[in-house]
Amino acid sequence: MTAGALALVLCAAVLHAGWNALAKRAADPVIFLWSATACGTALLLPFGAWTLARTGFPAAAAPFVAGTIALHAFYFYALGRAYGSGAYSLVYPVARGLGVALVPVLALPLFGERLSPLGTAGVALVVTGIVALHSTPAALVLAAPGRRLQAGTGWAVVTGLTIATYSVLDKAGVGRLHPVPYMMLLEAGCLVLGLPLLRVRAEAVRREWRRWPWILAAGALSALSYMLVLVAFGLAKTGYVVAARELSIVLSAVIGSLWLHEGRLGPRLVGAGVILAGVVCVALAR
Repeated sequence: MTAGALALVLCAAVLHAGWNALAKRAADPVIFLWSATACGTALLLPFGAWTLARTGFPAAAAPFVAGTIALHAFYFYALGRAYGSGAYSLVYPVARGLGVALVPVLALPLFGERLSPLGTAGVALVVTGIVALHSTPAALVLAAPGRRLQAGTGWAVVTGLTIATYSVLDKAGVGRLHPVPYMMLLEAGCLVLGLPLLRVRAEAVRREWRRWPWILAAGALSALSYMLVLVAFGLAKTGYVVAARELSIVLSAVIGSLWLHEGRLGPRLVGAGVILAGVVCVALAR
């Protein structure tokens, strides 16, 4: 992996962890994420529209675009619910780690891609890291009485399953449509699906938009982080890019502890580090 590609991916990791932290700090993470999607759509529109004008929209891409819109809309809802009830330093590594680790599991029946021994070890490490995050003294304090899991864990797992599912779908989708208009259309589709929020949650939307600079920042960071990854894919092997990008999992432990004051850094860093090791194994096994 070249130094330039590594720099791009590390920047993408920082940006991705950053916009997720902004979502966690929102009063209503679901509305915040939908609003950030609106900003991301506006930012991507010139690039996506220009690319579509040059390449056209192949009919074969339509089912994949429709599918990824539905999946991403549910992803934003699940992620918002997870951040609304759980700690950032738990939700982020669980969702991201599962999202990457489960891709080869889903790819086996869909594409016939068998999981290698290294990939199998990676999935096991991700599961071990998730268990470790729930086994620290800080985690036990955060868990409600009578519960064995922290709040937000269920929605984090659902988010991870959704990430894995749309990743498999998008792998086929971007083979039929350029990634930039593909992302623009999925963001625009999520924006449209969330429009009923303006009616059923009007007051909450108005309240959230009082913090519009943070919403704009999250939308820009999200779009920019994905663009950097797209460029990096052209400079290095996919497995290396995916592995390096997930350094954001470790960053989430640092941000959660030092910025969001979610507890001691050490225990979170251990769990996040084990998840990252598993993700690296899965990525390099591809």
